[in-house]
Amino acid sequence: MDLIEKVRNKERLSREEGEALYELDLYTLGELADTIRREKYGRKSFFNVNRHINPTNVCADICKFCAYSASRKNPNQYTMSHEEILAIAENSVKNGAKEVHIVSAHNPNDGVEWYMGAFRKIRERFPDLHIKAMTAAEVDFLHRQYGLSYDEVLDMMIENGVDSMPGGGAEIFDEEVREYLCKGKVTSDQWLEIHRKWHERGRESNATMLFGHVETRAHRIDHMLRLRDLQDETGGFNAFIPLVYQRDNNFLKVTEFPTGQEILKTYAISRILLDNIPHIKAYWATSTINLALIAQEFGADDLDGTIEKEAIQSAAGAASAHGMPLEDFVAMIKNAGFIPVERDSLYNELKVY
Repeated sequence: MDLIEKVRNKERLSREEGEALYELDLYTLGELADTIRREKYGRKSFFNVNRHINPTNVCADICKFCAYSASRKNPNQYTMSHEEILAIAENSVKNGAKEVHIVSAHNPNDGVEWYMGAFRKIRERFPDLHIKAMTAAEVDFLHRQYGLSYDEVLDMMIENGVDSMPGGGAEIFDEEVREYLCKGKVTSDQWLEIHRKWHERGRESNATMLFGHVETRAHRIDHMLRLRDLQDETGGFNAFIPLVYQRDNNFLKVTEFPTGQEILKTYAISRILLDNIPHIKAYWATSTINLALIAQEFGADDLDGTIEKEAIQSAAGAASAHGMPLEDFVAMIKNAGFIPVERDSLYNELKVY
């Protein structure tokens, strides 16, 4: 059967067919992905009012693509105290934030209590604030550093108030690419195992893919299909986030970057292939807000959120250091022809603008 017909008939695609999607022209792909998106959500574009907190940049791991972590010789190392983290959360709640998104480097100097204590104190002070925290890479780091099992780390997270997990640390699952990008960090199988265990606890998480560096199209398709397989098993992913590689201040010597067309094709293909993951997020911090809005025509239905402040992507050149005011965010979505829908972290609709 013709590939396009297969997509229109909602038949699940194989790896080879996934790779063949890239050969279709951009508008055909966009139309196929947009049809799926409209059936699910019409013209709604989801976002949340959130604050990213990055409490430390001291890291035991060395990933070639990272511009955020501070090596031992870096004069700009920092680690926040619990009081500083709490003060940021308090300020964000005053500004209307419904979620704090907490991702750190893998700091070997601080101990488990530094991580867990921060979550516990936020939970005690702000019982209604959604805490999205701890990538699978951070869970694996605590497991390696302190001899804790994954189960022990995940149970501690829940006990201390973590509601859902972000999708970071996935990068690209292909083992050879991973060896080159981030040797020593959580493996692809471990990343999937940690999210499986999290989902088995009745919790939800995001999934990411970092693309546009040294990977091939085939690697991207492989990555998506591994996520699709786990989602068949657990149903615990609420969004897939294709993250566009940021090129500044890191050790990956990439000279050819993906075009806007290649990025939009990747969003569209993820919407087509990932029939069991509800939302596709065009995370504007890595794609730029303009491309993220165009991506809403190519299968994406979510833009992440107002962010307020962000340190990881912006260290590598993204324009997300100071987030975006809510009014601007809503106006841009409307101007792009979509209906802005403020959601909570688990995609319950809070307000339609």
